[in-house]
Amino acid sequence: MGWFSDDIETFEHLFVHSLQDIYYAERQIEKSLPDMIDKASDAELKRGFQMHLRQTKMQIKRLEQAFKKIQRTPQGTKCPAIDGILEEAQDIAGDVGDKVVLNAALIAAAQAVEHYEITRYGTLTSWAKLLGHADVAKLLYANLKEEKATDKKLNDIAKRKINKKALARKPKGLTPAERLEEAMIGIPPLG
Repeated sequence: MGWFSDDIETFEHLFVHSLQDIYYAERQIEKSLPDMIDKASDAELKRGFQMHLRQTKMQIKRLEQAFKKIQRTPQGTKCPAIDGILEEAQDIAGDVGDKVVLNAALIAAAQAVEHYEITRYGTLTSWAKLLGHADVAKLLYANLKEEKATDKKLNDIAKRKINKKALARKPKGLTPAERLEEAMIGIPPLG
């Protein structure tokens, strides 16, 4: 069932599909957070990611409760959006050689994930209320509040120290062979 398929015929179908989408997303995030924890070199950031992993596990449980309340089996549906965001995060993390700059990249990637989750939970909370699923709306709203709080914490860490430390990093000097290679392919020298 895709976003633009004929399988979504009613508002209830759209709600369930979106619930499956965020369930899949949370499961993928749960799988990717340990890698982010390992890559983070800042102790506060590492603790923040560890806390978010615990929250993500609780959010998955709340989603499973939501499925049960609407008498559906908890299951995900492939979400290309979250897959793309997480893939981009892995690509960027693999491209960053400086561990201090990597912390800034990890926060940016995590905030992209948070913003996706915030949009989904905000919409789902509203839809659950419209559909008369007040108990489900409460579960979804609890997840929404946590996602917003996590985004704020990440933003605070980034502004307070991580981005400033990353800005202060200077590029390593190139070897003479690397300078020659860059000159041959037309890359202007840094600094």
